[in-house]
Amino acid sequence: MNSIKKSTLFKIGIILALICTYLFVQPVKSSINKIVFIFSMLDVEVIKEYILSFGVWAPIISFLLMIFQSVAAPLPAFLITFANAGLFGWVKGAVLSWSSAMAGAALCFYIARLYGRNTVEKLTGKFALESLDGFFERYGKYTILIARLLPFVSFDVVSYAAGLTSMSFWSFFWATGIGQLPATIVYSYVGGMLTGGVKKFVTGLLILFALSILIFLFKKIWNDKNNNDKNISSKL
Repeated sequence: MNSIKKSTLFKIGIILALICTYLFVQPVKSSINKIVFIFSMLDVEVIKEYILSFGVWAPIISFLLMIFQSVAAPLPAFLITFANAGLFGWVKGAVLSWSSAMAGAALCFYIARLYGRNTVEKLTGKFALESLDGFFERYGKYTILIARLLPFVSFDVVSYAAGLTSMSFWSFFWATGIGQLPATIVYSYVGGMLTGGVKKFVTGLLILFALSILIFLFKKIWNDKNNNDKNISSKL
């Protein structure tokens, strides 16, 4: 058996093991379903209560939650950033959010690099990935910096998309780390001061702003694609 076949079998084996673990290990299945439900509520206080329920393990659970939301794109990362700031203080919360987001981004990059486009499309959605193709072609590594400057926007699709390009891991890693650090600090500081209704109000604004950014980017990519098609047609 050659190395290519061994590599393929190994990749398939990992996927099957994960699927079987989810389907047949009830505690794992229940925990994952609960986490997805908590994220769907878009309530920072609920996430804080969930993390606190693990006692001394709370920081580790928060770290793992950030990695989970990275892989399960496009769950919103800013909810965890706010929760970390409220639970651990804005400085420690920022460090925790930044380091766990870096781990999640690296994992997404390598999943894409190892498993290819078909697997990534199943995790992120075909339309989301296709929308980023033109953006990467036009802006290259700057795509990473732009996405990382908006930590409340789910940038996990960008991490997956980067893994499908010829970009080296370290170029991706440094652009991710530098790009997301300022915004992580700012939003951790803001998140540490928000309470009650004010937090819900700001969370709502961030969601609307994130959606506006995504719509703007998709529209720009779509327009650029149409213009390129028209130029090609006119030359024929």
